[in-house]
Amino acid sequence: MTALHQLKSNKKNRKRVGRGNGSGHGTYSGRGSKGQKQRGSVPFLFEGGQLPLIKKLPHMRGFNNIFKTKYSLVNLDTLNQFNNGDNISKDILLEKKILKNKNKKLKILASGKLSKKLNVTADHFSKSAKEQIESLGGSVTVIDEKKK
Repeated sequence: MTALHQLKSNKKNRKRVGRGNGSGHGTYSGRGSKGQKQRGSVPFLFEGGQLPLIKKLPHMRGFNNIFKTKYSLVNLDTLNQFNNGDNISKDILLEKKILKNKNKKLKILASGKLSKKLNVTADHFSKSAKEQIESLGGSVTVIDEKKK
């Protein structure tokens, strides 16, 4: 451990330009010879009067919510290919290649007509899909992420 009288300053000397050639930063003071860059300041991304690339590009529009929950959607008429009384979950839909992405949550929508009694397990159901499944005597199970 070092004592207080042994501590050294962390400060570094700044470059002093225009103090003669002996200093190493004399004559042109590190700016080179002639031209706009030597005489004044050039704005950031200045391209010599040409229309800058940054102005040629379109502005970013809209808003992208990175926390939005993305669902794989399955309609009721797709579930008609299963047998009466079958248990349907995300794994079974992945096996039958109805779903392609196992990471998205599963949502059942009421497009089409369901004609069989099914026991469906999913992350979310539309209100009319839930009513249609239950009216045929099937059951609806919602997977709750908070309980996992």
